[in-house]
This record gives sequence, structure tokens and C-alpha cells, in this order.
Amino acid sequence: MLPFDVNNIFSESAQNFQERALKLFNWQYLNNPVYKQWCDLTISGPSSIQTITQIPALPVGFFKTHTVVSTDFPLDSFFESSGTTQTSNSRHWVKDLELYRLSFNKAFAMYYGDVKDWCIIGLLPAYLERQDSSLVLMVDELIKQSGHQHSGFYLYEHEKLAATLALLEAAKQPTLLIGVTFALLDFAENWPQPLHYTTIMETGGMKGRRKEITRAEVHEVLTTQFKVPTIHSEYGMTELLSQAYSKGDGRYHCPPWMKVLVRDEEDPMQVKTIGRGVLNIIDLANAYSCGFIATDDMGIVYDDGSFEVFGRLDNSDIRGCSLMVL
Repeated sequence: MLPFDVNNIFSESAQNFQERALKLFNWQYLNNPVYKQWCDLTISGPSSIQTITQIPALPVGFFKTHTVVSTDFPLDSFFESSGTTQTSNSRHWVKDLELYRLSFNKAFAMYYGDVKDWCIIGLLPAYLERQDSSLVLMVDELIKQSGHQHSGFYLYEHEKLAATLALLEAAKQPTLLIGVTFALLDFAENWPQPLHYTTIMETGGMKGRRKEITRAEVHEVLTTQFKVPTIHSEYGMTELLSQAYSKGDGRYHCPPWMKVLVRDEEDPMQVKTIGRGVLNIIDLANAYSCGFIATDDMGIVYDDGSFEVFGRLDNSDIRGCSLMVL
């Protein structure tokens, strides 16, 4: 049994974060065989862990090679990363999809308000095409919850999307256009138009589809083509059950049940709450998998807990949302 009611983590206060993280660590050490094996290789024992920076983070690559679960449960639902025939995909087994729905709904409401006030448009594969994508499931649910007649997936219908956005702009309808980076760039090049009531949110994803350019360059293209002041971003991973959001300054902000730490590139056991290095993520919602993930992302964590992502470590696999449509 979990050491705390997982539903209680979705509060607006991060006051008890460290206490809950330490409880989750001790519980997952006892109930997650893969994570326990990793911990036994990296620490002298769970009693030596007193702060969140001491909690071992499981390398994200383990999701490609191992079944990472806490407790035994039917392996019926999973999220899988995008990939090609040359890459291996991560698989995140999910005990309770409702927990994921609660996580992304709470986070969206925190940063963007009531989803019913929005028209939600996805430049992503439709749900029936990619039922194993956590991002597609999230956007599909937001589309349904918005209840707007024009909410939907438009990945292969750019002309229809351009006309729809024009209608929504004329009606002054707040609209969220969320998509993988290469799809947004394709649409921007062929169907530019001024958007005054539309928020554009990129979810990353370029490798394998376009020449790699920086996030700043992507945002410059999109702001120019659509005449918007800023581009929003979503940071999520197949291996997590939570997302962070940026509203245009390149800095992501986590919901209270998620925290990003930074580890030294040369000595991964040296972990800090602020500074530059490789990002570790604590996701309290990931109770039945592993709540402590060592990513391949280079970045910086600031004093207020916000963070930037600079890119991936050298030699890490091509991965990300851009490969969903290959």
C-alpha cells in the first residue's frame, strides 16, 4: 500500500514535497525490483537517504530494457515512446490511467484555467493512430473536455486548420494550438496568419524530420509567421505522469507534485537543487512505476524551481514526439 494517498499530491502546495518524496522512495525501494537493484548498486542502503538530492534516479534508458513497475499489477496499459526501426522504444506500464488524467487535468487548470473556455487543436496524430502515446491521450482528453465544435486533431488537414483558425480568430475564441515542433513549422511556412486569440504550444520533436534548430530559432519562426508575442512549450516524457509548462520565456514551471534537480555530467551521484548539468526528475504521480528519473536532457535549474532545457546528452537515442508520425 502506498505510503500516502496519491490523490493528495495534487494540491497547490509543495510544502510536503520532500517528506512525500522520501516516503515514496522507501516504498518503491521495497516494491520495485528494478529500482531496488539500481539503488543497491549506487547507495549503501535506504537508511542513508535523508534528502531528495540523495535519492537515486533511475536512468531513463531502463524503460527500454526492463519492466519498471512498483508492485505487481496486470500489464494491460502502457505508454510507448516514438521511434524508428533503428531505435528501441521506452515502455511505461501504467496501473491507473485515471491517475494520469488527474495529473494532466490539474496541471492544465493551474496554468491555463478551465479547459471548457478553450478550443483545443492538436497538430498531432489522432488518438486512434497512437493510443500508446501519453501526449496524444492527454490532448485527446482535453479536446473532448473542451466541448468546442472545432476542437480536434488537424495534423493532415492544414488548409482546413487555417480556415478554422480564421473563424476562431473572428469569433475571438481563446484557442490552444498544440503540436510537435516540425508540424508547427510546416504549418507556419505554408499557412501564416496573424493569431491574436490563439496560444501556440510546441511539445518538442525535430530529429528525423527536419534540420535541427534551436528552440529559440523555432520560436522566432513561429512568432514571426503567426504574429504572436510568445510561444508556449510543454515538457513531458513517456516515462512520467506529469508535465511542466513554459509560457514563452523558455523556462518551464512544474506543478507542485513534480520537481527537477540537476546532476553533474561527470559525476552523476552529485545532485543539486539548482545549477547546470543533466536533469533528474521527481514525479510523485509516478507512484506505480518509478518516481525518480535520470533524463538525458542537459539544462539549468533556477532558484525558483523553474528550469530550461538545452538539448540532449551526446550519443543519446533519437527520441521524442516528432517520430510519432514516421
